[in-house]
Amino acid sequence: MSKERDLKWAKEAAEKMAEEAETVEEVQEEAAEHAEEEVSEETAEAEKTAQELEEEEEIPAPEETVDKALLEAREKYQRLFAEFDNYRKRTEKEKSARFDMGAKQMVEKILPVLDNFELALKNVPEEEKDSSFVEGMDKIHKLFLKTLEDAGVKPIEAEGCEFNPDFHNAVMHVEDDTVGENIVVQELQKGYMYKDSVVRYSMVKVAN
Repeated sequence: MSKERDLKWAKEAAEKMAEEAETVEEVQEEAAEHAEEEVSEETAEAEKTAQELEEEEEIPAPEETVDKALLEAREKYQRLFAEFDNYRKRTEKEKSARFDMGAKQMVEKILPVLDNFELALKNVPEEEKDSSFVEGMDKIHKLFLKTLEDAGVKPIEAEGCEFNPDFHNAVMHVEDDTVGENIVVQELQKGYMYKDSVVRYSMVKVAN
């Protein structure tokens, strides 16, 4: 009897232990599932937080936006100013070139008048050179030359100078041992310059 009772008790104890083991396993499984859910939730929340941080980093701060806009506006202004300055210099240069061309053409038209004026004064009879009329014409001639000089017109030096094809036009050559070779011995027509450009070359006779 005692042996059967012990067997029965051992059997019940074993069954109870089996039930407790199953319960422990169920508890462990539930705990594992719960832990996995918590880990998944924490991972998702961490990913969401990281994405939000990335988006915040992509959005520039108001100060950076203002500085960038000011820099772009400054660069645009500098480009526009440089373009306008180049345009101003170019138009001024073109305007000056057109003015000089027009002035040079006007001087070319005036020179024949000056030639005739000087030819008339040169051919005044000796007995009339002291007359008030001739003195008046001489003053007008000097004023004429002074006005041309103030405007940038000046005569080209020729007689007694070495022949220079940049300023002289040799129309005659002469053998003359009293002067050096290639020296202008006579100016047949006076040449003039306007600023740095030749308006009319001096027509000269050159010694060989």
